[in-house]
Parts: sequence; C-alpha cells; structure tokens
Amino acid sequence: MKADKLDTNSKAKGRPAVQNLVDVVTSRRSIRAFLPDPVPREQIEKILKIASRAPSGTNTQPWKVYVVSGKARVALSAEILTAFMNDEDHQFEFSYYPKEIGEPYLARRRANGWGLYGTIGIVKGDRARMKEQHGRNYKFFDAPTGLIFTIDRHLEIGSWFDYGMFLQSIMLLARSFGLDTCPQQAFAQYHKIIQHRLSIPKDEMVICGMALGYADMRAPENSYVTDREPVGDFAQFVDNLAK
Repeated sequence: MKADKLDTNSKAKGRPAVQNLVDVVTSRRSIRAFLPDPVPREQIEKILKIASRAPSGTNTQPWKVYVVSGKARVALSAEILTAFMNDEDHQFEFSYYPKEIGEPYLARRRANGWGLYGTIGIVKGDRARMKEQHGRNYKFFDAPTGLIFTIDRHLEIGSWFDYGMFLQSIMLLARSFGLDTCPQQAFAQYHKIIQHRLSIPKDEMVICGMALGYADMRAPENSYVTDREPVGDFAQFVDNLAK
C-alpha cells in the first residue's frame, strides 16, 4: 500500500495517520463529530480504488457509491433531517435488526446507546435530546463528505456479504490516511429522498450512508469507545470431530 502518494499529513486535523495494520484496525471507530476541513477528491478516489480490491464472489464487485459534498450534501442532509424531525412516514426496504432482538444482543445494544449518550450528557427519558442526537446522522455528523452506498436489487445475500468487506476496507483505508468515518444505516430509511435527489436508478437499493472526514477530537462523543467480547466468548477451537 503506497500511502505516501496520498495526503497522509493531516496538518493537525483530526487524528494522526497510522500505518501499522493492527493500529489501523484497533483505532477505527464510529466518529460522530467532524471538522469542516474538506477531503480532497483525489484522496477519496484513491481510497475507493484501493477498497475495490475487497473480495467478492466470482469478482462480481456489487458495490456502487455516490459521493456527496458541498451544496449537494447540505441540501440532501437538510431535506432528510426535516423529514426526520417532522416524523414523516418513511419506511426501510429491508430489516437491519430482527423484530425481537433477544440476548445477548439487546444488552450490548443498550450498553452502546447509553454509553454514547452518557458521554454527551443525555439522560434516560430525555427524548428530545435523543432525537436531536439521532438527527445528526442525517448531517453526516458535519463531515464534509458523505457516501451513499447502493446495490442492484436482484443480487442475493452473498453480495451483501461482499459489500461488508468493501465497506470495512473503506473505513480502514480512511483511518490509515488520517481520516475517520461513521457507517450509517440510518440513511436507508430515507431511500426515496436519496434516490430522487441523487438520480439513483430504481433497480438500485440504498444500503447505507457513511460520513468521511477529519475527526473533531474536542467533541466528547468522539472519546467513546465500545467494548468487545473476549475471544473465548465467541470462538471455539476444534481439535477433534465428533464420531
């Protein structure tokens, strides 16, 4: 990876670039407050080019990306945020979570939510501030660049697996170049607005959005780091098969 060809000098913007793979992976997290400094188009194009080396079944490469910035990003964010704050009826085209999530997943989800809210002083029951914070998703958390990801509707679940590897590649590459990201499934609820404003063909489905930019490390929400389960809780090492 020839990262030296990119603008890896963050010039005190955001977090420093990192090159060691372990540090790239462990320093990646969902950033929810960004600086206004623009990300050069050349850098975004190179991130996407390298990320497109992500594996996909029979090299189908199912990803499609719409990069929004400037006035287009501001206008798109404003329209979606208005719809959200006015409780307009916009429905997801697919289910991200099960209707009954169950344990241990529900406990982890709650811990994540209250952990984040706690860093910014939102207490249980403060629905107005919770909604305001959730609404910041639709401003890409003030990141100068937003990415909207779509997939052809006729593709099956295997291509969605492939897509996840592509998204992870983008996030890790961004981190290695001194940038940060926040993947945002929340955008999928407003697919009708997005498809209209970005002229997305009807045979494409909006999967998610992603904020891309320089992290504002003065923001308390960016100090929040989620927990991970010990390896022993989710991995089994099998030396012998049952007879």
